[in-house]
Amino acid sequence: MKYKTVYLKKGKEDSLRRFHPWVFSGALERMDDDVADGDIVKVFTHDRQFIAVGHFQVGSIAVRVLSFRDIDIDDQFWHSRLTAALEVRRTAGLLDTSHNNTFRLVHGEGDNLPGLVIDCYGSTAVMQAHSVGMHLSRNDIARQLATVMEGRIENIYYKSETTLPYKAQLDNESGFLYGKSGDDIAVENGLSFHIDWLKGQKTGFFIDQRENRKLLEQYARNRNVLNMFCYTGGFSVYAMRGQALLVHSVDSSEKAIKLTDANVELNFPGDARHQAFCDDAFKFLDNSTRQYNLVILDPPAFAKHRAALHNALKGYTRLNQKAFEQIAPNGILFTFSCSQVVTKDHFRNAVFTAAALAGRKVRILHQLHQPADHPVNIYHPEGEYLKGLVLYVE
Repeated sequence: MKYKTVYLKKGKEDSLRRFHPWVFSGALERMDDDVADGDIVKVFTHDRQFIAVGHFQVGSIAVRVLSFRDIDIDDQFWHSRLTAALEVRRTAGLLDTSHNNTFRLVHGEGDNLPGLVIDCYGSTAVMQAHSVGMHLSRNDIARQLATVMEGRIENIYYKSETTLPYKAQLDNESGFLYGKSGDDIAVENGLSFHIDWLKGQKTGFFIDQRENRKLLEQYARNRNVLNMFCYTGGFSVYAMRGQALLVHSVDSSEKAIKLTDANVELNFPGDARHQAFCDDAFKFLDNSTRQYNLVILDPPAFAKHRAALHNALKGYTRLNQKAFEQIAPNGILFTFSCSQVVTKDHFRNAVFTAAALAGRKVRILHQLHQPADHPVNIYHPEGEYLKGLVLYVE
């Protein structure tokens, strides 16, 4: 199969020799005149040696590498990559549908499919493209996905309205590529959740916190729990099962509060231990008169790009300081950052600064990260985006 070509500047192939899956625009020397957004291109060094094949896109990341071998990107390629991704989830023990039917099947660069995310909720897979190339390949991917999953998936919903570059001017309406389902309930570790893949954030649920929610359940017994930025109420539902005395859920979105209430009711109908509040996190912490002894801080990404890093770190410090000031003695704080540009050291320093400003003695009990179905490509450390700490606050 004949693909268009791009050429690197002299010496710019070093990162690709180390299997990093991105080619930045500044590394390009020249390309075919008719290369367009989403095209599959072959990448050559300055002296015309093949080095990679991938999706081209106008922007800072010019090529997302699909393979470092000179192969065709065809049905066999998609089938092979999806099969490999499924095997990782099988190895991690995530295919037990009786207890858990919610997992991420494809995690972009972590599964050597940069620009593609596929989350599975029961018999429905939700596909999200983060690159023009993956968007253009969506029907080929969906066809192979249905084959690889061997009847496990009955519906494939495509949802990329908010993840593709607006300048690409693509027809990217959400909708079913395969099948059609009205069932929006999925099971995670024996708990049931309504999944809003139609209008919810990301693919409808934050699967990356699954193991961290399970850990929180172990700490919830006989505690007053505050779940900030609750979204779907995942941490709240686990705390309820962990026999918390009370659970308060807070989010600035009224829609998120309704979804949290629905998920609590789904698992614990009529349970008066739970109450949800639609409020700004900082205002709620400022005005709260109750002392909680288990607090979860799981805010949205404070920094989407490196230019916002400084302000993001100030935000994490301010938020955690308020939690340290509010939490009861001998309390437990679960605190997270999902900002890719915020490193583990950045985040820890922000939290440590907050503890010092609040004047609290703090011990680290656990250092948390994303689960096995959100793997990190060892050649792409940028993929390690989720950082968390479980802290004991005297």
